[in-house]
Amino acid sequence: MSGGEVPGVATDAAFTSLDGVPLRMTLETLDPDFARADADHDAGGHADADFDPAVLDALAADDYRFKVWGGDWCGDCQRQLPAFGAALAAAGVPADRIEDFSVTKGPDGKEGEAVDEYGIELIPTVVVETADGEEVARFVEEEDVSIAEYLARQLADVEVSA
Repeated sequence: MSGGEVPGVATDAAFTSLDGVPLRMTLETLDPDFARADADHDAGGHADADFDPAVLDALAADDYRFKVWGGDWCGDCQRQLPAFGAALAAAGVPADRIEDFSVTKGPDGKEGEAVDEYGIELIPTVVVETADGEEVARFVEEEDVSIAEYLARQLADVEVSA
């Protein structure tokens, strides 16, 4: 693997899932190597961050599916999604378990695939589902910790209460 490549994460390029199905990711900000023009990454948003092994274990557990809504034009997405993409890659989450949805600003709010179905009003939004499609965790726009850590905390609660 050459410099900058991260297994399981690609943007705007076709690649093949584990079962041989061609996939395409559309959010450049989900790429761990995405760099904002002003290079303004905070402590929770830099793609080269060290990840807590417990966070990576939680993301990798139970064949979770990650649905990510964002916009490459969105400052919150630019700041947070590269680190989340890096965390998913570091956790070894296969690309075929990550779906990304590009969102645009419309006259009545956010517009894009599955926005209405999932009630997406703010971005980034990440929904974590089981293999059966049951939603078990959701991150919306901003929290006091990274997307990966926030979701890991929610998933730990699911595992304890299950």
